[in-house]
Amino acid sequence: MADDREGLRATFDSVARRYDRARPAYPDALFDTLLRQTGLRAGDRVVEVGPATGKATRPLARRGLHLTCVELGADLAAVARENLAAFPQVCVVHGAFESWRPAEGATFDAVVAATAWHWTDPEVRYRRAWELLRPGGWLAFWAALHAFPAGGDPIFLELQDVYEEIGAGRAAGWPRPRELPHARAEILASGLFDRVSVTQFDWEVRYDAQSYIDLLETFSANIAMQPWQRERLYAEIRSRLAERPDGLLRRHWGAVLHVARRVDRP
Repeated sequence: MADDREGLRATFDSVARRYDRARPAYPDALFDTLLRQTGLRAGDRVVEVGPATGKATRPLARRGLHLTCVELGADLAAVARENLAAFPQVCVVHGAFESWRPAEGATFDAVVAATAWHWTDPEVRYRRAWELLRPGGWLAFWAALHAFPAGGDPIFLELQDVYEEIGAGRAAGWPRPRELPHARAEILASGLFDRVSVTQFDWEVRYDAQSYIDLLETFSANIAMQPWQRERLYAEIRSRLAERPDGLLRRHWGAVLHVARRVDRP
């Protein structure tokens, strides 16, 4: 399982430019909630785990936070540096969060991760975050996931036959908006954090065929597909959307913001 995680999390670096173009932005309300719940203010020092191309970094930097971003992929880190060049208080470091070490004695006000925490090693991630934080510091993480509301776009159900045909398997289903699973119990079980809060967000994005295919090309499962599998799936998406008057599909996104305070004496 660990080998699978290590291999899949490294795939994103191969599509750095597409990732930057295709992945959705997070809602402003998420960042406002994060700052309100943690009390973070302009000038506070934050480690961001796996920033990719800076989708979450830019909103945090615009709010005045000083960010050290630890990115596993060299190409992703390079794109992030380009995107964040206007923010002198942001530093992008190429490395793995699990093994990265700051300057001796340095601690941080928060550790955050946007659609990256689940890729880190579950055996060490809470301990590493705890070690990086000052007393009373905060851990915050979330991920953008597919949510399916009542009346959601039927194309996702229709495409399951194609996924099965190409050997990619059928989806078991998707959670309803604001009913996504959360990690409160896992955080508390670490014994390193308390005052856990869980806040859910949802939003919708409309895609034409090419923009949706670009999005799929940033998912680890699609990157790992054989070329013939991708070609068959993408041809079906183009064909189905070409039959629609507006040529668009509706994808609903959800995110669960977890915020937890460092326990000073675990």
